[in-house]
Amino acid sequence: MFTLLCLGAFSLISNAQASRPVKANEIAFVATDLINGTFQFKYERLIGDHFSVNLGLGYKGTQGLVNLSGLDTEKIKTSDITYSGIKIIPEGRYYLNNIRQTGMIGFYFGAYVKYSGFDSDLDGTYINDAGTSYKVEFDAKISVTSVGLMVGYKLPIYKRFAIDFLIAGPGAGFYNFSIENKKDLPDEFYDDFNEALEKYSIFDLLDGDFRFSDVKRKSDLRLPSFRYSISLTYTF
Repeated sequence: MFTLLCLGAFSLISNAQASRPVKANEIAFVATDLINGTFQFKYERLIGDHFSVNLGLGYKGTQGLVNLSGLDTEKIKTSDITYSGIKIIPEGRYYLNNIRQTGMIGFYFGAYVKYSGFDSDLDGTYINDAGTSYKVEFDAKISVTSVGLMVGYKLPIYKRFAIDFLIAGPGAGFYNFSIENKKDLPDEFYDDFNEALEKYSIFDLLDGDFRFSDVKRKSDLRLPSFRYSISLTYTF
C-alpha cells in the first residue's frame, strides 16, 4: 500500500511538472505568516540556468497568535504588548536543476537579508506606595536586520502553481530598539517597572547596566535567527 501511495504521488508530481510552462517570473503568498498576523508577498525572477533572485515584502498588523502578555503586578497593570510594522527580505537562490528547462522548481540553496521595522506601545496604570494612581504610556520602535543561509524545496502541484517549502534558514539577527515615556511618572515607578520586567527572559540578554528610566533609552543586542515558511506560488 505504501509503495502504491508513493508511486501515485510521484505520478502526480511528474504530471504537474510535465504540464508546467517554463516562465521567468513568479509571485508567491506566504501562508505561514498569517499565523503571526503578517501578509507577505514575494516576487522571484529567473536570471540564470540555476540562479534566481527573490524579494519579499510584508506587513504585520497588531493581531496574531504571537503576542506578549501585559504586566500584572500589585503596582503595575498594562495591556498586552503588541507590535506592527513592515519587513523586507531580498534573497538569492541556487537551484540544483536547470531552471531554464524545468522552471523554478526543485531543491534550492540560498542566502538572505531580512529587515524588519516595528512600532509598539505599552499602556496601563501604576499605583505607588501612597495609593496614587498614574497613567502609563510608552512608545517603542524596534528594528531587526538578519542575515543567513537557507535550504528549501519547491513542489509543482498544477500547471503554473507550486508550493514553496523553505525548510531551514539559520542566521544572525541584529536588534535595535528605543523606548520613550509619554507621561510624567514618579521616580520610584522605574524601579518597580524594571523589577516587573525581569520575568521576561528577553531582558536577560540586554547589557547588564540597561535600565528603563524617565528618558528615551536605546539599546541593541544580537541573537540567532531562524526562518521557515510555506508559500503558494504562481509563475507567469
